[in-house]
Amino acid sequence: MTRWRAEAARVTIARDEWGIAHVTGKTDADAVFGAIYAQAEDDFDRVEANYLTALGRTAETEGQAAIWQDLRQRLYADPATLRAQYRASPAWLRTLMNAWADGLNFYLATHPEVRPKVIRRFEPWMALSFTEGSIGGDIERISLTKLQNFYDGTQIPPTALETGALQEEPKGSNGIAIAPKNTADGHALLLINPHTSFYFRAELQMTSGEGLNAYGASTWGQFFIYQGFNPQIGWMHTSSGIDNVDEFAETIVKKGKRLFYRYGTQLRLVKSETIAIAYRTPEGGSAVRRFTVHRTHHGPIVAADKGKWIAEALMWTPVPALEQSWLRTKAGDLASYLKVAERKANSSNDTIFADAKGEIAYLHPQFVPVRDDRFDYRKPVDGADPATDWKGLHALDTLPKAIDPAVGWVHNTNDWPWDAAGPDSPKAADFPRYMDQLGPNFRGVHADEVLTGRHDFTGESLIGAAFDSHLPAFALLIPKLVADYDALPATDPQKAKLAGPITLLRGWDARWGYGSQATTLAVFWGDTLAGDLGAFAKAERMNVPDYIATRTTASVRLAALSRAVERLTADFGSWKVAWGDVNRFQRLDDSIVPHFDDAKPSIPVPFTSAQWGSLASFGAKPYPGTKRYYGSSGNSFVAVVEFGPRVKAWAVTAGGESGNPASPHFDDQAERYTTGGLRPVHFYPDEVAGHVRKSYHPGA
Repeated sequence: MTRWRAEAARVTIARDEWGIAHVTGKTDADAVFGAIYAQAEDDFDRVEANYLTALGRTAETEGQAAIWQDLRQRLYADPATLRAQYRASPAWLRTLMNAWADGLNFYLATHPEVRPKVIRRFEPWMALSFTEGSIGGDIERISLTKLQNFYDGTQIPPTALETGALQEEPKGSNGIAIAPKNTADGHALLLINPHTSFYFRAELQMTSGEGLNAYGASTWGQFFIYQGFNPQIGWMHTSSGIDNVDEFAETIVKKGKRLFYRYGTQLRLVKSETIAIAYRTPEGGSAVRRFTVHRTHHGPIVAADKGKWIAEALMWTPVPALEQSWLRTKAGDLASYLKVAERKANSSNDTIFADAKGEIAYLHPQFVPVRDDRFDYRKPVDGADPATDWKGLHALDTLPKAIDPAVGWVHNTNDWPWDAAGPDSPKAADFPRYMDQLGPNFRGVHADEVLTGRHDFTGESLIGAAFDSHLPAFALLIPKLVADYDALPATDPQKAKLAGPITLLRGWDARWGYGSQATTLAVFWGDTLAGDLGAFAKAERMNVPDYIATRTTASVRLAALSRAVERLTADFGSWKVAWGDVNRFQRLDDSIVPHFDDAKPSIPVPFTSAQWGSLASFGAKPYPGTKRYYGSSGNSFVAVVEFGPRVKAWAVTAGGESGNPASPHFDDQAERYTTGGLRPVHFYPDEVAGHVRKSYHPGA
């Protein structure tokens, strides 16, 4: 406690009118102490929940249903190994991890009313379990159903989410950087637009006497700004379509009680170990399940398929990953940012970059294994063939990139890199095919629309572009549907039944809006088809709109419209319903798992799912007991940054900064969120000073 109080005395937390914490410390470690303390003040439950996930301990509070999630995590996040890596890490990084643990433990010590579900004391090494900050890490690509079938001997079929039969809002983000040549004031601009589960990150500022001054979004429980800016640079991470998580089909040979796997002409020993997963019993007690897990040099065994064991290879380098996540927040230009990236410990994120020098860039993930491009790594490859092995990592200069392109802009919308800079994009033919496995999407089409030919961008007009209402997927699909209708014989029963809906859609400009009945009808039609065809689209690695456009028939499309009309009429009394009456934002309480109620207050939202090409994403659907659509993911933290002589920025966070329903900052940004009304960011000390509502030392 003496040490903690000394650390707290060196830290000041200033809360502005939105509850945003501006943390200042004498050293970087002091800033870490204060930042994580402020996060715990705002939403300790989410801090702890993220570390229960990262440490593979969720079942200790959620019970047996979470055992497989925990086992998946523990195949990589071994506590003993993480402790050893902590002890071997650089002294400066250990200092930050120590401060991180101190800040959380001091918060718990000074808030005895807060009852952690599991973690009552944080240890510094735990920070190494969660180093990257994106939504849906590489480990989550491992199927829990297949994992359970392998280690439990079950034959459970894949879930609807795994097959694609149940549509999930596209996870990812938008990033746009605009060069000075395309801006009104000659200043580079950056759009930071992550699409995550709501309330996934805190918004804060971290400043120290050692040169740290970073502002942006920090994933709950992490001590670095994940997406944000400092006075010189800004960085936006978007989930990449790169293929750098691979499955190797191992040929297993049993000799007595020992297991081997074929590798070329060799038989290599399968390594086995026991992992103990603690879980909460239905009666409220605790119990432990032990699993004998196996691994080869490719990685842990996570499934079986056609008589082979499947080993999963992915990046798991906690120390370099945490170093890279921290050090890039202190970079001063593109060259220094790339020097940090040489650690090659970013596996899942593209980067959109801008800086005060006017440099802009699209950068590919830096962890990219070199592979033989003869093999299709989108499916399991033969682990017995040495030619399939990873052969080191690509050098950064061999990766796709677009740096200061002549077109004057770069973007990424979780699509392929081949349109990152319009005509100046890297060319697919110059790279191995494993550099991308997702292809294009309609947000990429939309980004091209709002950027092409513009040379007068300001911060305000970039915000406008980020909330542009066009839906390019429907701009493609609706004319096809109208043509389907027009081709019907006059005697067809659908001709009369669908005349009104088709007339509405025929005159629609494919733009969302609060009062748009056509948006409602189009979304219900698209969602009907997505529910029917999602599994087929996923099996063919296609976006749902592309599948609808190219793989469906007129009869299927018209039948889906009939069903959409019937559903709207049954749920709302008419198929003519304004989109704002259906599509709603609601935050009822501090539950981490979202739930909604049609009878309680909510706010209309004009934008739609990213599925249909809306840059502003609102992943909404009906929930048990509701007829309206409620959003639980999509736009979360949104910011635009202008790199002039002084950085100027605007931002908004879904709902509000606090997870406490009693706080005025629980939902004070909700209206701004739904309208795209970004507020000015207070960044420099003189700006913060005029807006401070409370200033204090941690523990005070």
